[in-house]
Amino acid sequence: MRIQVIAVGNKMPKWVVEGTQEYVRRFPADCQLYFTEVAPGKRGKNADVKRILIDEGQRCLQQVPKGNKIVTLEVLGQSWSTPKLAEQLEKWKMDGRDISLLIGGPEGLSQECQHASEQKWSLSKLTLPHPMVRVIVAESIYRAWSVTQNHPYHRE
Repeated sequence: MRIQVIAVGNKMPKWVVEGTQEYVRRFPADCQLYFTEVAPGKRGKNADVKRILIDEGQRCLQQVPKGNKIVTLEVLGQSWSTPKLAEQLEKWKMDGRDISLLIGGPEGLSQECQHASEQKWSLSKLTLPHPMVRVIVAESIYRAWSVTQNHPYHRE
């Protein structure tokens, strides 16, 4: 299974790149995690935020490989504990499709992305900084994988 994280935003701080790559490299060949960045729309004083959101959403969806299951990260999505995320990971694996997780920009995800998703996942009711979300998602998925494998990482 391949898990793709499609995130709006580029030019991440060094600690974000290093943090996500640390978890990416830990995954085995049969459960790969990788990131795809989508450049954010240009925001300014008179920016058309609605149009920017639609454009970002379309570009996110263009990055989803054909046949992938889409899961969006949304504040109002389902909140999972680590054991529940591990169960989701097993369900995703049994589904037989690869996964594309979508992380929106400052205004979230477009309605088009929300409608395309088969599941909605909430990391927290808090608004989290988008760079930090990448590291949290990578670590959370790695921890869930470690639970499914009875790997000692989860017990550390």
